[in-house]
Amino acid sequence: MEDKIIINFENANISHDGIHVLQDVNLKINSGDFIYIIGRVGSGKTSLIRAINGEIPVKQASTAQVAGFNLKTLKSKSVHLLRRKLGIVFQDFKLLTDRNVFENLAFVLRATDWKDRKKIKERIIEALDSVELKEQMFKMPHQLSGGEQQRVAIARALLNNPVLLLADEPTGNLDPETSDKIMEILFELNSKFGITIIMATHNHPLLKKYPAQVYKCDKQQITEFDDTKEIDFEYFG
Repeated sequence: MEDKIIINFENANISHDGIHVLQDVNLKINSGDFIYIIGRVGSGKTSLIRAINGEIPVKQASTAQVAGFNLKTLKSKSVHLLRRKLGIVFQDFKLLTDRNVFENLAFVLRATDWKDRKKIKERIIEALDSVELKEQMFKMPHQLSGGEQQRVAIARALLNNPVLLLADEPTGNLDPETSDKIMEILFELNSKFGITIIMATHNHPLLKKYPAQVYKCDKQQITEFDDTKEIDFEYFG
């Protein structure tokens, strides 16, 4: 079966607050790929992710398409339609601290027009089961470890069956052992369900332990590595 391109940027400029962060971006990512985006702090990793999810407009480009949406013509009132095809995982989890795990996830489903209580509960259980956290469903975020909170965040990102999962430094606040667990879950989601995953990271040991395709942001450019052995891991500092 021919690969389906899920992200296609051609000659795209990505700007933030009027400043060019990345220029002449040429990026094609197929459905089912697992992609790392590496680079120093401020190199454009997060800006790229924000452009992909419609948070930063992309107006200067020959092509800028994500999951069937044309970012060049995407209206602000339609960004939520793009985001329903995406799941987003942040470094700092962003869970609602005043409600338990179940209610954190139910909040997202209700906000995206789920109304049937039975179906909401079933979907939440499925999502938590996929990250091996079903037994923690009624715990408050502060009762969970950092790794468990991140797994809840991944479950939240999966609720609406996204075709693309964006993970911005998802292991940045975690210890190595917990990071390994998060990586195992992400790779299983990629291999088992075919979810395309783009992960921004500066954690070079993970790239060695869990190899995948790598792109580097540096000097306003994005460079693809054909072989991870080419990567200068000293670049991470």
